[in-house]
Amino acid sequence: MKVLAITLWVLLFFILTNTKFVVCVGICRDNEQRALEILKKEVYDPSEILSSWVVGKDCCEWEGVVCNNLTHHVIDLSISIDRFDSRYLRINNLEWLTSLSSLENLEIESVDLSKANEWLQVINMLPSLVDLRLYNCSLHHITPLLDHKKISSLKSLNLSGNYNFNSSVPKWVFNLPNLVSLDLSGCNFTGPFPDGPVNLTSLTTFKASKNSFNCCLPKWLFDLNNLEHLVLYRSGIEGAIQSKSGNITKLKYLDLSFNNINSTIPNWIYGCKDLESLFFGLNRLEGTVSSLISNLSSITIIDLSGNMLSGKLPNVIGKLGKLEQLDLSGNQFEGDISELFNVGSNFLSVGLRNTSLTFLRLDDNKLTGALPESVGQLSMLQHFSIFNNRLEGVVTESHFSKLTHLQSFYASRNNLTLKVSRNWTPPFQVTDIKIGSWNIGPLFPMWLRTQKQIAHVDISDGGIQGEVPTWFWNLSSQIQFLNLSHNQFVGEVPIISTPSWTDGHGGPWTMCLGSNNFSGPLPLISTIVTELDLSNNSFSKGLSNFLCEAKNGSYKLEILNLGGNDLSEEIPDCWMNWPELKVLILRDNNLIGSLPRSIEVFSNLLSLDLRRNRLKGPFPSSLENCTKLNKIDLAENEFIGKLPSWLGMKFPTLIVLILRSNKFNGELPQELCHLKNLQILDLANNTFVGIIPRCIGNFSAMVKVKKEVDVELNYSYFFGDLIESAMVTTKGNMYQYDRILALFTSMDMSSNNLFGDIPISLTRLAGLRSFNLSKNNLTGRIPNDIGDMKVLESVDLSENQLYGQIPQSFSSLTTLGYLNLSDNNLSGMIPLSTQLQSFDSTSFQGNKLCGVPLLVNCSSDHENIPNHEYEVDDSDKDEVDWFYISMAIGFALSFWGVCGSLLFKRSWRHAYFRFLDRSWEMLLEKLPIC
Repeated sequence: MKVLAITLWVLLFFILTNTKFVVCVGICRDNEQRALEILKKEVYDPSEILSSWVVGKDCCEWEGVVCNNLTHHVIDLSISIDRFDSRYLRINNLEWLTSLSSLENLEIESVDLSKANEWLQVINMLPSLVDLRLYNCSLHHITPLLDHKKISSLKSLNLSGNYNFNSSVPKWVFNLPNLVSLDLSGCNFTGPFPDGPVNLTSLTTFKASKNSFNCCLPKWLFDLNNLEHLVLYRSGIEGAIQSKSGNITKLKYLDLSFNNINSTIPNWIYGCKDLESLFFGLNRLEGTVSSLISNLSSITIIDLSGNMLSGKLPNVIGKLGKLEQLDLSGNQFEGDISELFNVGSNFLSVGLRNTSLTFLRLDDNKLTGALPESVGQLSMLQHFSIFNNRLEGVVTESHFSKLTHLQSFYASRNNLTLKVSRNWTPPFQVTDIKIGSWNIGPLFPMWLRTQKQIAHVDISDGGIQGEVPTWFWNLSSQIQFLNLSHNQFVGEVPIISTPSWTDGHGGPWTMCLGSNNFSGPLPLISTIVTELDLSNNSFSKGLSNFLCEAKNGSYKLEILNLGGNDLSEEIPDCWMNWPELKVLILRDNNLIGSLPRSIEVFSNLLSLDLRRNRLKGPFPSSLENCTKLNKIDLAENEFIGKLPSWLGMKFPTLIVLILRSNKFNGELPQELCHLKNLQILDLANNTFVGIIPRCIGNFSAMVKVKKEVDVELNYSYFFGDLIESAMVTTKGNMYQYDRILALFTSMDMSSNNLFGDIPISLTRLAGLRSFNLSKNNLTGRIPNDIGDMKVLESVDLSENQLYGQIPQSFSSLTTLGYLNLSDNNLSGMIPLSTQLQSFDSTSFQGNKLCGVPLLVNCSSDHENIPNHEYEVDDSDKDEVDWFYISMAIGFALSFWGVCGSLLFKRSWRHAYFRFLDRSWEMLLEKLPIC
């Protein structure tokens, strides 16, 4: 009994001294009670988050305060707010913490500590601190510590979410020998990491995502032999990963995604037997995936997406029996897709028929061949994506036989054919199915009727004919993304409705019905539809019924594409009900009248396309408030009058301005040169007069040569479904630019009444790829420095009155694919170059030129050889102009210097006239007498 009693007392003592109670036995120590009461009084707490902290009441009973039940010291303190909570709490200093000398765990989360500048010095005075979490506290500085031994007991340090540090990580952070977990995510730390050596012998978790280290991984990182979790997502890691692993062999979780790593996958990774999750997505990894990947027997997630990996898919991946998620999308993998599913070495080997794979992405690669039927055996598969490959062949019911858990299937942009029975009932209930560009028709896919949870459908370009069944229009009211475009549907479209449960919060709602044969009036739509494409159909009548029926308040529509229909009548003046519009496309219709005033409500408008209608009136003043426009296309209408000066001042982001084939007149306003971002300028086929503004060299976006698309103007929520485009006339033809629009630059002022010379400032536009000044009344010489425009692809200066030689610098334009200098007064020899001699003779006819490709030979006494004595180098043209200007200024100064003196100095004036009298008398004496 005594032994039992002693054992019970020992056990009770152990429990009492090692267990933390929220409500302790006894009273909080006086000095700690006072410290916490001081905090309570001084804290800015408008939301009364610390309402349980009642002054005078035992602090051990306060919420978030934990005391030791024997010593009564505060050992745990937690003051936190949910980061999604709107409540607010600010603590201006932490000096009161120094009284909590036994504090072991401190958690302050989403509390404003921006004014607590002494936070680090205070923390360094807490010798018992083991766990420190200051998450999302608006801390803005972290200083070096001369003596960090006082906090060497720290096992967990979390400073994540303090986005204002803007400094490098102090070295003391990496010299806490007892540290097990370190989280520096989202602090805006800069690099590089401190040099070694470091003292992190106990570290198992290191997280530092969302920083800007901009350096390679430090060498000491690979010597942390206890490291299990390494997360450096989006942290500015660059360069190669070292090929030797060091002692970092216990990794279970590795995330280096969204960085700038440009090496191959190092082989040591394949040796991490305990690795469960591998994230390498969105880097610049190259090379192949080694067959050694089969060694990762514990792996459950592999993400290598968005790199430059190539070669064949490693079929040994199928041996990874625990694999749940595999993402190889956005690479350059090639070869037959069936190799990945080859029975005996893959997902369907004998031991893996009940594979745990739930997520498989192979999209956006170069895979070929037919989709193997064995895919249908992946019974746990939920998400399957193979879109944008080069697959072909037939897909049958067998391909889906056991996919009972399938939720999303993305397979558009392949050359596949779906052959299923008319009454097929799929084994799945998907939310997303996108099989655009498959051969599905000619009959409408009746199996869609069985899908009760479907929210995203793409059966575009499927060869489907006839009317859309009524049951599908009813089903479509629950579909948030519907793409029926590029088929052969006929009939009218009913009201496009959305379920009542959305209440305006279920968006975006996208309906793409373009490029079919739908007819009748435009359908009415629900107020919460956000994107609507009815283009290239046969909808008729006017816009009034569609636009002016808003009875339930404003519409949320952001994209409206009605181009390519048979719409007529005037554009009604009731756009005030559509204030969210960002893209308005009414091109290729028969609309008449002027643009209504209510267009001015489009403060968010980004793109306006009214090309090829019968609209008239002056340049629409209602656009003056649409200051966010990227594109204005009013081509091929009947607009008249001068261009307003505000056109060049109101649109700082304008990229495309197309006004060709209207009746605009007058001089081009100098303010156009303020459009710094302009890449496409088309003013052709109008009646503009005057000179070309000398400031055109100010078009900054035409100066720099772009080699890759840095920004793709995608307006749709569903990326890639509506990309900004422009119809550009170049090389004698009209082309549509969309995905590479950001790379193209063009200037077209042809077929006007412009006169004067070609401004030398034009040659500053080194990024210009096409310019057309033909069919004007331009005189003077072609600028001699035109060869500086190294990326020119098309030049048309025909049917003007230009004279002089073709500049020799033309021969350096190696990218030139189209040239027309015909019907001018040019003379001399065509410069010799591989490029110029390759053009047809019609490019030079109607001049006084000689040499290949013309049949006129150049000789020393040929009348076409220019007299170089009278040649003026255009590069000196500005200097010649300044010479005459200087002469004029000098004359004026001399004239007024003399005459002004005579005018204001009386004695000088009398002396000057006496001098003239004497000179005149002397001249008369010398004249002969008749």
